[in-house]
Amino acid sequence: MSDHKASQVLHVKGRVLVGPDDVRDELWVVDGRISYGRPAGADGAVTVTGWVLPGLVDAHCHVGLDHHGAVDAATSEKQALADREAGALLLRDAGSPADTRWIDDREDLPKIIRAGRHIARPRRYTRNYAHEIEPDELVAYVAQEARRGDGWVKLVGDWIDREVGDLTACWPREAVEAAIAEAHRLGARVTAHCFAEDSLRDLVEAGIDCVEHATGLTEDTIPLFAERGVAIVPTLVNIATFPSLAAGGDAKFPRWSAHMRRLHERRYDTVRSAYDAGVPVFVGTDAGGVLAHGLVADEVAELVKAGIPALDALSATTWGARQWLGRPVLEEGAPADLVVYDEDPRADVRVLAAPRRVVLNGRVIG
Repeated sequence: MSDHKASQVLHVKGRVLVGPDDVRDELWVVDGRISYGRPAGADGAVTVTGWVLPGLVDAHCHVGLDHHGAVDAATSEKQALADREAGALLLRDAGSPADTRWIDDREDLPKIIRAGRHIARPRRYTRNYAHEIEPDELVAYVAQEARRGDGWVKLVGDWIDREVGDLTACWPREAVEAAIAEAHRLGARVTAHCFAEDSLRDLVEAGIDCVEHATGLTEDTIPLFAERGVAIVPTLVNIATFPSLAAGGDAKFPRWSAHMRRLHERRYDTVRSAYDAGVPVFVGTDAGGVLAHGLVADEVAELVKAGIPALDALSATTWGARQWLGRPVLEEGAPADLVVYDEDPRADVRVLAAPRRVVLNGRVIG
């Protein structure tokens, strides 16, 4: 599980990236927490050297889920371990039907911020994933998941409507307004799966906090997102699957297939335009449905390919992402969740794909 007990003193030396412009020469780990003062017992400390980042964030994944639905604890553990080995030590679980609370008792597994279970319309999402309900039930189910989650609720904002043959919005405006208001009353933020264009304005004007994928952003809605401070998690490693999905729907749903191809073709322009307008952008992989866990470095590289500057793409999985989620970085007294690399990840984000050491709760992993 780990090489060293959290009670041992750990000396981390090299270049500690406390923030984008705050670089220090060393930190210490005592009883699993960060200190910048030389502690008692320092002479016997275990030393780790390199370029140091806060534990990476995957702000959209699904622990406890595969393409069939909920998975068992052993599979959930493998998913969490894959993320850990990739350096993703803080996960926002964007919807899962499985109970993964037991992971919170495991100091060797990433920390999870849960959004409860997806909330969708009947027959308008992947089978076995969501609560499938009608609009008049939305407020009650949002309240239920707000209480079950860790400060987030996840709606399915759009999906293919088989009668229309294309993506359409799932919820009437008045239903999402009431539901988001209820979530906020209970202290939870709300996010929504959205591929297409149609649902975005209603969701943002209703007060939503975040949109997942957001491939349907246009020059009309991007300014609205920026004005309201609504974040997006583009999941570009998942959007890469759109052409194969579209090919599978050509015969039965040609309109939907053509739409999915258009969304895919403009994906990088969409993300860059949102970033340029000041929309907050964060890293998420959508692992756990179809995609494997452990793809956080690939997603950061995709953001850079889309035109986001490397330092901002790095912040979208480190300093900025943790601040957005209300979790600490590398400050005094914070849990020692950090990743060590051989080279400066600010110079080339591809460095993230090869962590030298992962330290979780003060334990050196591997």
